[in-house]
Amino acid sequence: MIAWLNGTFGAGKTTTARELTQLIPQSRIFDSEQIGYMLRHVLTEPVDDFQDWPPWRPLVTRTAVEILNYVGGTLIIPQTVLVERYAREIFQGFDSEGISVQHFVLHASADELVTRIEGDQIDTMAREWRLKHIARYQEALPWLRDAATIVDTSGLPSQKVAQDIASQLRQP
Repeated sequence: MIAWLNGTFGAGKTTTARELTQLIPQSRIFDSEQIGYMLRHVLTEPVDDFQDWPPWRPLVTRTAVEILNYVGGTLIIPQTVLVERYAREIFQGFDSEGISVQHFVLHASADELVTRIEGDQIDTMAREWRLKHIARYQEALPWLRDAATIVDTSGLPSQKVAQDIASQLRQP
């Protein structure tokens, strides 16, 4: 099974993913951004986001499938995907492999996201890039609301968000 944690930067995906691994037996985090970092060493065609490279999406799916085939359990994937076609492509790939995906969107208001991103002392280099994505996230919200379970993270500690998600996960 896969628990996909979507949402824009600052929504709490990574922190919530860490908390979820403490609540879900035999779970582990799969950071699909690593696929993008790998592709940067191979592909030189310019893109705004590594998700725009066509190989990224099937490589995420294939890698997750292989990991699950090897270790079983639950993969928690904290990854922002704001392009509906990209999400559909990834999730259809899992479906064709018989892998259940539960898609959650960690949501916070634009003001709260700005506060969180500006307060992040760890990733100051990407601050402007992350802030620019708030508008893209807002534009994607209509399809995200239809495609996923929205989890409002406003004012909630990550432990509570993780508990809420864990209680909603349906074991296959």
